[in-house]
Amino acid sequence: MQQPWSKRHKREFKGCQFSLSNSFAQPLSMPELIKLTKDRGDTKLLHLYNNHDLEYVPNGGSNDLRQDIARVVYNNKLSAGNILVFPGGQVAIQTAALAFASNGVHSIVFTPGYQSTVESPQWAIGNAGVTQIPRHPDNHWQVDISKFKEAIRPNTKFVILNEPWNPGGIVMSHELQREIIDICRAHSIVILCDEVYRLLEHNECDRLPAMAHAYEMGISAVTMSKPWGACAVTIGWLACQDLRMVQRLVDVQYFGTACVSRASEIQARMVLGASEVILKERREIVLRNKARLMAFVEKYSEFFSVSEPNAGAIAFVKFKPFPSHVLGEQLASNGISIKPYYCFAEVDDESSEEKQYPCEAYHLRVGFGELDFPSKLDALSRFVDEHADGWRRN
Repeated sequence: MQQPWSKRHKREFKGCQFSLSNSFAQPLSMPELIKLTKDRGDTKLLHLYNNHDLEYVPNGGSNDLRQDIARVVYNNKLSAGNILVFPGGQVAIQTAALAFASNGVHSIVFTPGYQSTVESPQWAIGNAGVTQIPRHPDNHWQVDISKFKEAIRPNTKFVILNEPWNPGGIVMSHELQREIIDICRAHSIVILCDEVYRLLEHNECDRLPAMAHAYEMGISAVTMSKPWGACAVTIGWLACQDLRMVQRLVDVQYFGTACVSRASEIQARMVLGASEVILKERREIVLRNKARLMAFVEKYSEFFSVSEPNAGAIAFVKFKPFPSHVLGEQLASNGISIKPYYCFAEVDDESSEEKQYPCEAYHLRVGFGELDFPSKLDALSRFVDEHADGWRRN
């Protein structure tokens, strides 16, 4: 197993005052969540939160939470039996890979990306290899369908997608999703789709059907941290139509973290009960901040460019003068945190004047989901103004 790609980031940017690294929407507070619950008159849920016992919850989550997920997120197109609850999304992705990428299975993943969506099939015992397909900025970071077809082998039985895509905040078209599903159906390939930024599309017309609903061999991975800003609730889940596949996931989950916190489950139910209000407010913040970010990129287009995001609270911005890890070192020394390219791919960025870096290495992720984003962007603007002449000379 590789070192965490973000480990270096946590070391280099520790203590920065202005964090543009966060990828979640504006975090909820507990008082805010209680008020939202009171405002809709859900006294039973508040009573349950204040008086629940501390015995184990059922493996895979309590039925009341799974019913709420099925109703709110999947409009009852899936049932509670199709939902498996985890303590966050990270372990959910790993569980799916261990369940479906082992025992002679060849997998396909896409890079750059969140490390678990790229590397988790390699952690499955007896896997038959993993093909990484690059995503490129000249294709608006979209999946290259021809390369996907070429990568399929007779034993390819597991594919990981991430839509909307991290680190770019870009979601594929409905047509491309259907094409990928049709190809995988023809080859009996399981699709795990990391959908942690779903429901935070900037235009709801761009929202894709959940993979768990769109494809009979599809699995959706979700966490409450990104669109709802419920990070500390630490609840995620996998959703899947096929109950036999669900059982395989249950069997693997049993040897990991099988039970979550009951308090977290009830908090998650509070969030889901106010989902419409929370998502509306978070989307408004995201759209205001995105406009500010796009204006920043336009103002400093001599140094920056970006494929405009259409989902989530993140953008993969290109810094033209030199690779993002070099910029990151300079920003960190000025109290500003971003996510360099090395957080999304295994790279060799040892300093060398002769070294040729790929185009992707000049990109950095910027998060713009929080209310204090304007002050952080102002800090970045001041930094650019102070260094612009030096960048031009180089």
